[in-house]
Amino acid sequence: MSGNYIEIERHKAAIFRTDLSRPVRLAIEWSILNKDTTFFDYGCGYGGDVERVASLGYTSAGWDPYYFPDRDRVPADVVNLGYVLNVIEDPQERSQALVQAWELTRKVLIVAAQVLVKVPNRNFLPYGDGVVTSHNTFQKYYHQEELKKYIDETLQVDAIPAALGVYFVFRDEAQKEVYKAARFFSKTSTPRVRVPAKRFADYQDLLQPLMAFYTQRGRLPVKGELPSEQELLKEFGSFRRAFTVVLQATDEAEWDAIAYRRSLDIQVYLALTHFEGRPCWHQLALEMRHDIKAFFGSYEEACQVADAKLFSLGKPGVVKAACEKSKIGKHTRQALYVHVSALCELDALLRIYEGCASRTIGRVNDATLIKFYTDQPQISYLFYPEFDTDPHPALKASITIDLKTLQVVHRDYTGRTNPPILHRKETFVTSNYYLYDKFSQLTRQEQELGLLKQKSEIGTRQGWAKCLAEYNVEIRGHQVYPKSAAQEKPNL
Repeated sequence: MSGNYIEIERHKAAIFRTDLSRPVRLAIEWSILNKDTTFFDYGCGYGGDVERVASLGYTSAGWDPYYFPDRDRVPADVVNLGYVLNVIEDPQERSQALVQAWELTRKVLIVAAQVLVKVPNRNFLPYGDGVVTSHNTFQKYYHQEELKKYIDETLQVDAIPAALGVYFVFRDEAQKEVYKAARFFSKTSTPRVRVPAKRFADYQDLLQPLMAFYTQRGRLPVKGELPSEQELLKEFGSFRRAFTVVLQATDEAEWDAIAYRRSLDIQVYLALTHFEGRPCWHQLALEMRHDIKAFFGSYEEACQVADAKLFSLGKPGVVKAACEKSKIGKHTRQALYVHVSALCELDALLRIYEGCASRTIGRVNDATLIKFYTDQPQISYLFYPEFDTDPHPALKASITIDLKTLQVVHRDYTGRTNPPILHRKETFVTSNYYLYDKFSQLTRQEQELGLLKQKSEIGTRQGWAKCLAEYNVEIRGHQVYPKSAAQEKPNL
């Protein structure tokens, strides 16, 4: 594991420890906000995000009309307008705040606001164009699409959803497209060295940047893309000759798989740009243009391939057939359930289909499973926060998107005494998931004991507890033990 990777992971851990607000955390996770950018919080309240961002080593400042009215409102690369629009009662003052925040923005404006989702048995008291909360304060609630329309029309921009109630507004079109594309790019790892070839060993340090580039882009670099290219070209003459040495020590099929997955990533991205207006060729980042030329030859050809997949989703039975053919995920009569980590492993059709839902609300990063309905045009995001640690985790919440109406429905299961739980967790993930073997071992034990026979009865917490009691066993640490000898480790 490289030192750079460890440093990134430490930085991510630091981000979560600082308890940043969700919009700012998203900006850091997507590298929109980093140590090379300046941050300004417009309407910072008590200044919590300002302090927490500064604690990460970033240049950070803020202003608030009530708590810090004497501070200067200064331009910054990234400006946060987090949950400010909700509390401004006067519509003109509200739009003025949005415009002023945008005027301070050099690169990206973060706009976050409370949004309305359909929640069973929950009502709001109308007040103007907002509601009165239980604390008797004004709150303007938006529907997700309504918020985007408001931002777009006020600023004459194309706001990009980052999450439910969070939008990024970019100054630069190419940077906007980079962000949109990155949401659909697969995470890959560099193929390991299998053959200790002497020529490769002699030049391994020189070849590492080339290998890292291919892992990220799925292709060889063009002139000017690799910082160390002069030294590399001086030694080998061309990138292709240098990569031939890499292939002598690694599995060529693994590199081919990276390239193929990358081409699918681009298809997914381009298919989904159809909805909001596909960017012109010159609006794409230079590296994306090189990708498209390498994989498809031309932009026109790439768009035709992507559109063919997108339009096929409107044909009857296509989504159902794609779900049924999937070798990834858990199949039921009416749905396919897939862990979020396996999304990029799915067929491109299903990835585009999921993108039709997430394009409206952004990535649902905290979700655990994605449910593809095969009998209706819906996708649900299911939240099991203890998926890795609890042998049979309970459902905490779900977000369902109707792909016809784009209506978002939220359900909360935290207060239920008998929530749904999961079994056979290995079926939701791929075989390279880091806990796959542990999950599989538990399922084998439960099958051998007959615990999974009554599917309809064990799907809830109480039903499962009853089943375990009947068999006089308990589960600890993804292992099954007889209750009468809980301290022993039987060979089951």
